[in-house]
Amino acid sequence: MTPAHGGADAAPAEDMEDTDPGLARERTGLAWTRTAISFAALGGALLRATPPAGVLVLAMSALVWGLGRLSRRYERLTDLHRSRLLMLITLAVTLVSLVALVLALPAGRTPLTPR
Repeated sequence: MTPAHGGADAAPAEDMEDTDPGLARERTGLAWTRTAISFAALGGALLRATPPAGVLVLAMSALVWGLGRLSRRYERLTDLHRSRLLMLITLAVTLVSLVALVLALPAGRTPLTPR
């Protein structure tokens, strides 16, 4: 093989982004999806122990998944819309974190603590 075809003499790329710039965006999208699935699994487990908390966490999983879908559009937006999108994502992640904190700290017990 010749170096142009990835033979043994080919020098590795300095950065993976130089080889395929779309990989970082794809990994980011997959991370948002994986996080939303984790929230949904936790919400399903909580439904059994504490139904109101489970429903809330399931709603948060839909919000997290939606944010991931929005973040994929970042490259196509103007500067004004980018700053608004980043503010929306920041506020939503903060909201999810505060809801998780409120669910985790009621009266010194967690929703999954056996009764």
